[in-house]
Amino acid sequence: MLLETIRSPADLRDLDPQELEELAGEIRDFIVAAVAENSGHLGSNLGAVELTLALHRVFDSPRDAILWDTGHQAYVHKIVTGRAAGFEQLRRAGGLSGYPSREESEHDFVENSHASTILSYAYGLAVARDSGADPSRRHIVAVIGDGSLTGGMAYEALNNLGHSDRNVIIVLNDNGRSYAPTVSKLSNSLTSIRLNPVYMRRQRRMETFLRDLPLVGSQAEKGLEAFKAAVREYFQPPAFFETLGVRYVGPVDGHDIPALEVAMRNATEFDGPIVIHALTQKGRGYPPAEDDDEKHLHDAPVFDLAVGPPKAVPTGYTQAFAEAVIKEAEHESRLVAITAAMPGPTGLIPFQERFPGRFFDVGIAEQHAVTAAAGMAMGGLRPVVAIYSTFLNRAWDQVVYDVALHRLPVLFALDRAGITGDDGASHHGVYDMALLSRVPGMTVLAPSSAQELQQMLRDAIGLLDAGPVAIRYPKGQARQVPDDQVGSGLEARRMREGDGRVCILAVGKLVANAERAAQLLTEDGVDVTIWDVRCCAPLDQTMIADAARHQLVVTCEDGIRDGGVGMTMADRVHHACGTDPLPHVEVLGVPTRFIPTAKPDRILAGLGLDGEGIAATVRGLLT
Repeated sequence: MLLETIRSPADLRDLDPQELEELAGEIRDFIVAAVAENSGHLGSNLGAVELTLALHRVFDSPRDAILWDTGHQAYVHKIVTGRAAGFEQLRRAGGLSGYPSREESEHDFVENSHASTILSYAYGLAVARDSGADPSRRHIVAVIGDGSLTGGMAYEALNNLGHSDRNVIIVLNDNGRSYAPTVSKLSNSLTSIRLNPVYMRRQRRMETFLRDLPLVGSQAEKGLEAFKAAVREYFQPPAFFETLGVRYVGPVDGHDIPALEVAMRNATEFDGPIVIHALTQKGRGYPPAEDDDEKHLHDAPVFDLAVGPPKAVPTGYTQAFAEAVIKEAEHESRLVAITAAMPGPTGLIPFQERFPGRFFDVGIAEQHAVTAAAGMAMGGLRPVVAIYSTFLNRAWDQVVYDVALHRLPVLFALDRAGITGDDGASHHGVYDMALLSRVPGMTVLAPSSAQELQQMLRDAIGLLDAGPVAIRYPKGQARQVPDDQVGSGLEARRMREGDGRVCILAVGKLVANAERAAQLLTEDGVDVTIWDVRCCAPLDQTMIADAARHQLVVTCEDGIRDGGVGMTMADRVHHACGTDPLPHVEVLGVPTRFIPTAKPDRILAGLGLDGEGIAATVRGLLT
């Protein structure tokens, strides 16, 4: 196999067109097999095969910086930079990351798994290069998908690149799945002329000649620019990118390696930023991905190669939310749903089908999503913003000053809260409780079961009259409980009463682990009180008072420990005691460090947050 001979990008440059086509097929088969075995991003990488091969044949990585936004399209990049063997442990503990990783390779510059950021990185690297701080850097190439161009940060960077006239090559990987920029209507021949470096050099000489003419130089140069603008206006609408000062060329067939290479080589001749618009097909070469209308198998679980991945459907807590939000919308006509380019993963596709006029997908624009929700709330609606916990971080200012400051009735449904696992450090949702519980007027709820989530959503609709509400829930299977084990409102729920020695205050997913710890401690003769905290802000004072009568209190949360809800509970417990002796309060949570890829249960066990770990902590403190 040709793939076995590729150990670095240099190995690509001696291949002829037929060999490149054969290699592309081998790479697609390799990626499908690796994702089938380990799960991962599939469709986005199958669509970027030829594009990646062309990039590494034209540019000399790492001397030329090839930057990826987002990193889920970088599997082919990893393969051709010597990491094919690592795909046996893709997205596993100690194995290959699903995103670029600076620890893995000198070819990876940005550990980027949050969208719309790469153009800002590119601008910064260009400034460093041009200042002489990084003189060995030659070309800076930023690969960005059309979906990422729905994010405002990308436009901020485009504007800055155009204004500064920095030499940056932007490759727009446009698979048509989200935002499509204004494209040229010129013929391919005229596009080829614009790509021709000879034409460009002659144009630059003409511009210089006119600029240097005595007395009339500036006017003559402006006249040439006006003439060129008029020609463009005659043949096509003003190109969006060129309005910002960024040259645009294309579209180019993103699966035609020779055409891509011509465009990329010629782009190196230009002064200033330039966009190469490459049209690609997401999921190319794998029929189940090509036929997936929703997302072209953007990502996939472990699956059988013979039949392909199962159809993506909401599961666990996401499914519970999907069912509950439709039920509430049937009774509350003001309820609308907003998501940031993730209707499927957040469970809102059934809502969209049931209430198409009340569903809004704003693209990868979390800041806009939150402030738009604020505007809807001001206008009398009851918006539900469904978003991953980790992505809410991007809209922190909007949550505080656009929603909370105005005490607006906005409900945040935070999926993938806590330790998420396979996607690594950038996707763990560990900051939401610590941050949101400090926002004045914000109610923060954490369900411990599917039934609790549905009850909380029902209660939240009424709570919105007092201000915003956030419900945060984890990825994966949901705990199932009978109706008599479901709380209500802002009250915590005491699950079992002990002998007064030990009290465990558990949040959300960790309630099940607290129950397991109690079972283990019972075998040691320790009878434990357990509270399901349910409402992290404001805290239930009945729960706090009950905890204060115990000798030992242990708080458990799958959010950041320092500054988290557990520390607040510890402070409240000590305040409730008033006099000595104060109970010892042990706060368990996620440490202040980036948590690498592994299965969630394995990570929690490593942090002492599984049942065995909680029980061991109690035993150690009782001795």
